[in-house]
Amino acid sequence: MEDKEIIFLYNLRDENAIRETDKKYGKYCFSIADNILHDFETSKECVNDSYLKTWNSIPPKAPSSLRMFLAKIVRNLAFDRYKSKARQKRGGGEVSLALEEIKDFLPAKEQVETALEETELIAHINRFLRSLSSRDRCIFINRYFHVEPASTIAQKYSTSENNVHKILSRTRNKLKEFLTEEGYTI
Repeated sequence: MEDKEIIFLYNLRDENAIRETDKKYGKYCFSIADNILHDFETSKECVNDSYLKTWNSIPPKAPSSLRMFLAKIVRNLAFDRYKSKARQKRGGGEVSLALEEIKDFLPAKEQVETALEETELIAHINRFLRSLSSRDRCIFINRYFHVEPASTIAQKYSTSENNVHKILSRTRNKLKEFLTEEGYTI
């Protein structure tokens, strides 16, 4: 079923919308949650919670890309669960490592105080990502959006893990430089 048809089902408040969403995007959503949580049951719960959140969001929202809309929801829910779990039990892991890698090139929190400023920052980052080669952009997104380990990314792109780390490092430096030029204090 096409995304527009699924969104139409949500607008009609037809429960088949959730069934069709799961059929089309269930594995994708699970992989995002599991990359963050590394726990089968918690990841499944997170995916189910994302369906409820989607049900409650459409309408009034009308996403242009259902896939990305779901990805953002499941990712945010998974990060919330991860943070909650981490508060209970301090520990490392891929999420901590990925967050540690990117913290140095994001603007100071005081600079992003309003939703408008956050929207502008997102627009700048998206513009930066569009300026990258397709491969570098995908590697960056796989690492920092999907929170995939460098070893998994290396396999996807038939390269070495070391090369993935180099690409990510160069891209982080370029992003830092780009955001500085845009007036953000890093």
